Amino acid sequence: MNELQIRAIGAGVFFIFIFLSGFWLSRSKKPYNTLKLNLHKLISLAAGIYLGVVIVQVHQVTPLGAIEIGAVAVNLLFFVITVVSGGLSSIDRPMPAAIAKIHKVLPYLATLFTAVTLYLILSHSIM
Repeated sequence: MNELQIRAIGAGVFFIFIFLSGFWLSRSKKPYNTLKLNLHKLISLAAGIYLGVVIVQVHQVTPLGAIEIGAVAVNLLFFVITVVSGGLSSIDRPMPAAIAKIHKVLPYLATLFTAVTLYLILSHSIM
């Protein structure tokens, strides 16, 4: 197993912790427990930074093509919308039901698209 594959597995581990902390947080009532909420946010932030660093390092070694850059851009958009919807869901004021629905669905799409993006980057770096 090469270093890039190990980093991809590390990203997967981050996503497992994001989901576990999110499920743990979702069992709480509003207002959310500060420790649980901040732990979930910090794990998510660390995962985003980790993925960003991995993508930049791969791009420095073997420049990414248009498909990989497009996948990274869509993935970034999914992450931003997930973070914004999560932030809006965590405040104490009532929010439209669509915000909660977005934050329940989009993390799965972001995870799926991250897997696709990592696959594209891994297959690109091997070639």
